[in-house]
Amino acid sequence: MTTATLAPSRLTLADRVVPRSVVNNIALMLTGVAVVSATALIEIPMWPVPVSGQTLGVMLVGASLGAWRGAVSLATYMLLGLAGLPIFAGGTGGLLSVAKPSFGYIIGFIAAAAFIGWLAERNWDKRPVLSLFAFLGASIVPFLFGIPYMGMILGSMGLPTDLGSLLGFGFYPFIVGGVVKWLLAASILPLAWRLVKNIDDKRDASAT
Repeated sequence: MTTATLAPSRLTLADRVVPRSVVNNIALMLTGVAVVSATALIEIPMWPVPVSGQTLGVMLVGASLGAWRGAVSLATYMLLGLAGLPIFAGGTGGLLSVAKPSFGYIIGFIAAAAFIGWLAERNWDKRPVLSLFAFLGASIVPFLFGIPYMGMILGSMGLPTDLGSLLGFGFYPFIVGGVVKWLLAASILPLAWRLVKNIDDKRDASAT
């Protein structure tokens, strides 16, 4: 691993499109909320955790905005959902969401956005191979929060909480969809950066 790979550039995809300012940061973070809310509508109802497109939205938002803006955007998403906006999977929301087995994944979205955003600030989203590793890690992060939280809720309901049961409820059903979302995210960001570079090159060529 080279020093250049680990050193932060702090320049994200969003920064190449929209200049940084307080107003623009707020607008971008709210846009992130809208993106994740939209992907929540892509859902296969299941119990105790539905399959949705949210993780793809989370990874794209985090990588585009960077660590702190991505995390704040997803924290805002969670708080607005808890306040009653129907933006969680299945068009649900409200304080009672914390009692659902799936709520731990929403908490994990914040960490996932921060994780992929941190790597994106270090250019991992620009290089195809590094992008694959970065988004694989980001795909796993929500499970690190979601499965233990689900176990706590299921245990309070008197349901099995052994590792096999938890994986059967909260991990195995998501493998196929997770792989698809991982590969999509890992492909979209390098392509988006290439598009931005092509636009910059054409602008520079026309300027000369």
